[in-house]
Amino acid sequence: MPNPGDPNPPRWSGEESFLELLTDTLANLDGPARGQFLQRFFRSIAQVDLSEAQSLDFWEQALVRKRELSESLGKRVALQAALVDVLTSANLLRMPIVMEYEELRKLQINAATDPLTGLYNRRFFDDYFEKELNRSIRYSHRMALVVFDLHRFKEVNDRYGHPQGDLLLRMAAATLRKSMRTSDYAFRIGGDEFALLLPQSDPEQAAALSRRLRTAYAASIEPLKMEVPLALDYGLAIYPDDGDLQEVLIRVADERLYQLKNGSHSPSPARATVGVARPVIMKEKEQTPVAKAAAEPPPDTSSTSSGADRRRWERVSLENTHAYALIGEGVEFTAKVIDLGYGGVALETSRPEAFDEAFNAVLHVPILPPVRVNLRRVYQGQGTAGATRIGCSFVT
Repeated sequence: MPNPGDPNPPRWSGEESFLELLTDTLANLDGPARGQFLQRFFRSIAQVDLSEAQSLDFWEQALVRKRELSESLGKRVALQAALVDVLTSANLLRMPIVMEYEELRKLQINAATDPLTGLYNRRFFDDYFEKELNRSIRYSHRMALVVFDLHRFKEVNDRYGHPQGDLLLRMAAATLRKSMRTSDYAFRIGGDEFALLLPQSDPEQAAALSRRLRTAYAASIEPLKMEVPLALDYGLAIYPDDGDLQEVLIRVADERLYQLKNGSHSPSPARATVGVARPVIMKEKEQTPVAKAAAEPPPDTSSTSSGADRRRWERVSLENTHAYALIGEGVEFTAKVIDLGYGGVALETSRPEAFDEAFNAVLHVPILPPVRVNLRRVYQGQGTAGATRIGCSFVT
């Protein structure tokens, strides 16, 4: 074998340099994506149709053959020669083709992207999500996942046809692409389903971006004057707030997507629920001590209060759920929802100074659809892990 420090190392052709680059690139892809790419690769260089499994097998054979030839000859053998040897031995090489770098680049793009929208596809999403989550865990960075879909998209396809539906999908992709940072990634993960991965993003940033995207998409399709009220719905999940597993974060984001979908588009947001107190919105002048007290810490009823009093003070704890509130008209930040009662809600935040005496919020609570409310601060106290608990009453 030649010495790595040899001042006159062998000079590789452009094709061989490309194949060396290809080897490194494929090592970073998961099995399915690598098989899909190699299937197209062998079709391009040798005009042969192989399955993904066969393509992976021939590629591994070529890498092994390259090592064997290099060891037996005592010098570095080009991967191109090993490929020719393997394909010829299998009677597959009839018309070798020299591939330019741009052709390879085109194959790489085709293997990782959705042809309709140009966004990364579901395979690349699964692979990249895992790597980005591991990186966030390793460096203790937060990461946001936002999933989107087009509300009533099937109705659009049925009424206007698939060409119009394809146009709307491309417009959604363009909306996502225009609003991303250079570190963000956008994906088309299903028919009308999209996703954003936002490294080093907190809930406030992710929620604000999602609302901007929704507004931007509505503005982009407005000139089409469609009768179907199409909208870009979203749900978000944050590492580590909502979990540290890929499947958990996806599930949380999906749940919040459908909470928004069922709440913001339904004719009447009031739905029958089981085991969750429904917020009752009151005018400020109608507030009673009981309504205000619903947002305060529960009193000691162990010995002095009657059963009626205990029922009036009763609240539903949301401590172990993913309930949260989007605070402010433009979603300036988020807060955790601790519990919910007849006349108020308790929030927990690390930014108590950012809360006005009266403010708007959208409550995202399991089972309930998202609820837009006006809140007034009633009290402020010590929360958990150094956070601040803020009790609020419902007003209009």
